[in-house]
Amino acid sequence: MAMSLPFVDRSSSSLPLQFVSQSKWVGWLKAQSAARRGWIESLGIAGAPGDLVTLPGGDGKAAGAVLVISDKPTLWDFGALATRLPPGIWRFADDTSPVSPTDAAVAIGLGAWRFDRYRSKKGKAGPRLLWPQGADKARATAIIEAVSLARDLITTPSSDMGPAELAAAVQKVGKAHKATVKVIVGDALLKQNYPMVHAVGRASTRAPRLIDLTWGRARDPKVTLVGKGVCFDTGGLDLKPASGMLTMKKDMGGAATVLAVAAMVMAAKLRVRLRLLIPAVENSVSGNAFRPLDVVPTRKGISVEIGNTDAEGRLILCDALHEGASEKPAMMVDCATLTGAARVALGTDLPALFCNDETLASQLLAQGEAVTDPVWRLPLFAGYRRLLDSKVADINNVSSGGFGGAITAALYLKEFVPDDVPWAHIDMMAWNNSSRPGRPEGGEAQAARAIFAAIEKKFS
Repeated sequence: MAMSLPFVDRSSSSLPLQFVSQSKWVGWLKAQSAARRGWIESLGIAGAPGDLVTLPGGDGKAAGAVLVISDKPTLWDFGALATRLPPGIWRFADDTSPVSPTDAAVAIGLGAWRFDRYRSKKGKAGPRLLWPQGADKARATAIIEAVSLARDLITTPSSDMGPAELAAAVQKVGKAHKATVKVIVGDALLKQNYPMVHAVGRASTRAPRLIDLTWGRARDPKVTLVGKGVCFDTGGLDLKPASGMLTMKKDMGGAATVLAVAAMVMAAKLRVRLRLLIPAVENSVSGNAFRPLDVVPTRKGISVEIGNTDAEGRLILCDALHEGASEKPAMMVDCATLTGAARVALGTDLPALFCNDETLASQLLAQGEAVTDPVWRLPLFAGYRRLLDSKVADINNVSSGGFGGAITAALYLKEFVPDDVPWAHIDMMAWNNSSRPGRPEGGEAQAARAIFAAIEKKFS
């Protein structure tokens, strides 16, 4: 669904919005008139970051507002303005330094996102802001729209977001940027040698598919993005409990995230040859579902013993990763809601990064910090590879013990990526469990801005 941005280009009248850092709040308050100071004190405003005060005018209407920001602000200090300001048109009366006007606009735009597709009564229109002076409107718009699209896709119930709908979303983005999109569906996956994607998705009435987008000039550096597109995960025959399924509409969050990155790359017209690979399936239960201890071939040619049907994400990714690596890209990144173990280790807000290349790892870490979209590196510890050994196949899809689950999952994927392909795997939550400034509760394209920034930095 299209998102309405909370910005206007011009207005004959607007209200001023001031920014005061936490350490300067007391001094700022003392400098105000007695009447204004009394008003603010009556509201019990302590001057903590995020405090927003509407300043009354002589006519009883709003005459302006002031936002308290951190002493070391990030873009998220500005994220609540689209929802907390009163209706009207507002302008920045102060600069946002050290946060760029573009990043402040991104935070405001992302803070305005809401998912009301299924509500009979839509939310009321919020405030509007003049574009901050100096903001790159095209860049901010592209980032807001890309991340908002990912949020929409992740938050949409699986009844309306299956493999076909996910493919349609990719095709729509591809068409907007004149990219080529190919989709391999159902039994054609076997004919074209994607046996794992087929095995995981065949039990569903909604056919599995591989979505393949290419964009850019063939002579430019190759950048490949791969995303886990499990549109709903029952666990398969290793069935999840009811509580475990409640968030499984978000199990295609990796796919939505890399689609957001691809949209940003194409909008910025970066000089890369982009390829996006999304294996899209439902992991369902029926008479033809793949079973525990089945042995299934892969596109690479190695066999996999199924230790657990609920570790299906790595199965569909391995076929896509092998295909992506076949072109020897200069950079390959996959995103996936892969393991609960990563959430236990790092919580829900910090995606885990695994990487086979020190330069690429450093770039992703640095850009994640720079754009306030962080990831945290965990090791591809080779000593745990033995835990994936199988007595009947080349590899098992799960480890023989209950420890280090995020690492062993990453090691499984590493089997399908040659050492000479710089590759990063990002294991994410793809969901905000609660609302914070700029990050409403619901689906989230975690690390998308970091990945885009790393691509832009490397290939500009």
